Amino acid sequence: METEQFDAVVLGGGNGGMYLAWHLAGTGLRTAVVERRWIGGSCPNVNCLPSKNEIWSAKVADLVHHAAAFGAGADFVQVDMAKVRERKRDMVDYMIAGTVKQYENSGTELIMGRGRFVAPRTISVRLNDGGRRVLTGDRVFLNLGTHAAIPDVPGLRAARPMTSIEALELDYVPPHLIVLGGGYVGLELAQAYRRFGSRVTIIQHGPHVVGQEDDDVALEVRRMLTDEGIDVLECAEPVEVRGLSGDEVSIVIHTPHAQQIVEGTDILVATGRVPNTTGIGLNVAGVALDSRGYLLVNERLETTAPDVWGIGECCSHHPQFTHVSFDDFRILRDNLADGNRTTGDRLVPHCMFTDPELARVGMTEREAAMRRIDVRVARLEVAAVLRTQTTSETRGFMKALVAKNDDRILGFTMFGAQAGEVTAAVQVAMMADLPYTRLRDAVLAHPTMAEGLGALFSNVPQV
Repeated sequence: METEQFDAVVLGGGNGGMYLAWHLAGTGLRTAVVERRWIGGSCPNVNCLPSKNEIWSAKVADLVHHAAAFGAGADFVQVDMAKVRERKRDMVDYMIAGTVKQYENSGTELIMGRGRFVAPRTISVRLNDGGRRVLTGDRVFLNLGTHAAIPDVPGLRAARPMTSIEALELDYVPPHLIVLGGGYVGLELAQAYRRFGSRVTIIQHGPHVVGQEDDDVALEVRRMLTDEGIDVLECAEPVEVRGLSGDEVSIVIHTPHAQQIVEGTDILVATGRVPNTTGIGLNVAGVALDSRGYLLVNERLETTAPDVWGIGECCSHHPQFTHVSFDDFRILRDNLADGNRTTGDRLVPHCMFTDPELARVGMTEREAAMRRIDVRVARLEVAAVLRTQTTSETRGFMKALVAKNDDRILGFTMFGAQAGEVTAAVQVAMMADLPYTRLRDAVLAHPTMAEGLGALFSNVPQV
């Protein structure tokens, strides 16, 4: 079969690779993107945006449920999951149509099929509509993504559990949803389905939910979940699953105190991600992996193979966020034009879209202690921000870490309404190396959530 020559080939159509391909094609390079299923990647199809779409529907249901407290009448809440799904699907269709148009406008060739390396920088593609093409690229970019991990628990796979993909396609409200995993995805969907009307149980292997956060943050998140009627089992190890998800299931779990059985109707697995790096001939391409199967890349995103780069969450030690993948695109774009950008100096924000949101940028107290960095800690209850008195969104707190010997902001965490937006303001201050006093003394609009930053940084202990 004839090999087709390209200036650049991107394997995987996710965010960073997609934008890079459009940019390269726009500079006149013959560029192809090989994507097996999701035009635009998983984010607009089955992950970030669809989940936030349905989470917002759940928030609306919750607001209606509590409408009487705001002076509006509502006897009961009736959730139509088919309508929820239709709204989400309409958004996805709109996003895909725009992405296809951008491919056409950029001149990038989108090839739908499964790619596998057959030689260095040479990919054989089994086309989705039949046939095969062989592509070789002067430069190759691996934008492979990840998929949901299914723990090796006896009976779990046979129970056919949902991942987030299937959970976002339900047209019914599960009577009792059991969520394995207390990270971002698990908690977002657990709360959403509780608000849709499900009974929900979360089984968390570690000592607390949101395990990367400080203990005080995890405690407040847990309190929010239990206040909404969600059962949270921590330090709980599933050892056996019986039944079929969507019908009847039971999970035997071990805890430090006893063994118990959790019975439900549906299982959602949200216990982490696995890179899509197996079975695609990376060894033939000369691309090395780390011990967990992620691409070994340096700070310039170069793999161990010449003229082959990694992009996004398939790369080792990469935060698994779309905004990180997009920044990977910018790093590669600039370096291909003789720049010298790296991943080493970027400040990456985290945001969990529960209600209220949990957002963080920079260090946690735990990380500061592990690195033996002396910090001053300031804290402010969200209820002290007057905006919350107008909306009744008084749950949560803000916390800032300031260097002990100077006024640098080293970290910020907020669990509260509009936390993602407020965190962005602190992130900009940190990127600009502003002392905390600039936020403390800023004139901030009243009444806004960001106004709370002035009071928070007024609480920084003096040296």
